Amino acid sequence: MKFIEEFKTFALRGNVMDMAVGVIIGGAFQKIISSIVGDIIMPPLGMLLGRVDFTALAVTLNPSAVATGAAPVLWRYGAFIQTCLDFLILALCVFLLVKALNALKRKSTAATPPPAPTATETLLTEIRDLLSKR
Repeated sequence: MKFIEEFKTFALRGNVMDMAVGVIIGGAFQKIISSIVGDIIMPPLGMLLGRVDFTALAVTLNPSAVATGAAPVLWRYGAFIQTCLDFLILALCVFLLVKALNALKRKSTAATPPPAPTATETLLTEIRDLLSKR
């Protein structure tokens, strides 16, 4: 029973809900990045390299069998290149987003003065000072 109660406490915490929202937003963000890479960045890059589409780049591993009518076995290195570029651009976007959020957090932290010490903290500071003088 303790395990079930621990799991219930864990599952109903705010952090789990925040994580769920992050996963959902991340999925939508991934679609946007895939569109930027596939529809905006890759066409001109492919044109510069003399190809139109990276995902079409492949090597047929069984050319002799294909000549006899067998299905080709493809080594699709273009799809791998495309996936790596998607990852790099996504990582760059996340880095820039985190960097911007950290800058905003630093500004808001610097703008707020530290809170005044409580009566307990003031008393403890006085006691510390008296003890250090002995």
